[in-house]
Amino acid sequence: MLQAPRWRTPEVYAIAFSAFFADLGYQAVLAGFPLFLVLGLHAPVWLFGVATAVSYGGGSLVAYLGGRLGDRVGHRRLALIGNSFIPLLSLSALSAVPAAAVSLLTLGWWARNLRTPSRRVMLTRAVPQGDQSAAFGFLHGLDVGGGMLAAAFVLVMLFLHVAWAWIFLLTAIPLALSTIALSRTRIMDRPGPAKAGAKNAAAPGSPVMRSLLWAAALYGLSSYSVGFPVLTVAQGTHQPAMGIAAFLVLQGVSALTGLTLGARFGKSVRERLRSLAFSGYLAACAGSLLLAAAYGMRLGTPLLFLGVAVLGFALGVVETLEPSLIGMLSQAGFAGRGFGALSAARSLGLFVANAALGLLYALGPGFSYGYAALLAALAAAVLLVALPKVRLARPGAPAES
Repeated sequence: MLQAPRWRTPEVYAIAFSAFFADLGYQAVLAGFPLFLVLGLHAPVWLFGVATAVSYGGGSLVAYLGGRLGDRVGHRRLALIGNSFIPLLSLSALSAVPAAAVSLLTLGWWARNLRTPSRRVMLTRAVPQGDQSAAFGFLHGLDVGGGMLAAAFVLVMLFLHVAWAWIFLLTAIPLALSTIALSRTRIMDRPGPAKAGAKNAAAPGSPVMRSLLWAAALYGLSSYSVGFPVLTVAQGTHQPAMGIAAFLVLQGVSALTGLTLGARFGKSVRERLRSLAFSGYLAACAGSLLLAAAYGMRLGTPLLFLGVAVLGFALGVVETLEPSLIGMLSQAGFAGRGFGALSAARSLGLFVANAALGLLYALGPGFSYGYAALLAALAAAVLLVALPKVRLARPGAPAES
């Protein structure tokens, strides 16, 4: 009989299914909120832009502070507190005042950002270091799977003419299940900074950690909403349904990448940095360029979908390897700081990238995807430059710089 991989523990399953139920809940709200706000409450479109800016921009600070706070008060405790307040966004459709709806959505999103670094720390503590990429791949697969089901749920509810208030309130059920699943973990909190004098490649401020965070920030600045590829495919094929198909392809490929390839990116820091640079950041660069070329040169529907699939593959790699590398490189007692910085960079990047792509898209999709490709390539370059700084440590010890 084959022995199950070491990372398949009850703690990993609890954390991963918590992520699945969380995305099943809040992604449904995020998908429906612009329609509810603009079409339901007749608010101007710019208010949705403000809501996005405040949610992502403020959320980046909340994520950073949450990572540092978790190191002190305990990550399991903070993750449960943050997860418990995400259902605030489920209440946003109960308001008839746009400003109140935006406020509830923002508070719920900030609660999500507060718990994300701590949940990642919990996952790194639940598995051996060499198996972390497999565990994060599994987490990403269920995470994205929940988001796909959330989109399907909203479509069915709209087809049945269910009111927004009921659609949003129903999302509180999977969000509650998410907190229950997270509470089933028995990972011991170890708050407090590391002992003085402990050194490794992940010590806060070390060259390798700085390079990884800079690369993650650059990739974050190139990360755009899946709505842009959806719009490009719909316009390129002149069929709105093809846009929805593109959404499913991107999310599906991303989920399968995390689930099937999470354990195949190497076990050392050097191997994972190289995989992240080539299979993650440079693949994202290639996907953006392929989309731009397929649309601008009218190369046909198959190449449009190939570009979308490449972007989905890159996303699966990045979401698997970035957090696993932070976990490997983080000095004991400082993991929350690393994950907080990673979440902050991604949240701020999403805000800036979507704003930039929105402006550049008006000039033409090629300009927007060219911007994204350039920054993704720069992220890969930062990691490749950092590779010589990594020297392999003895087995079982962290890599040093």
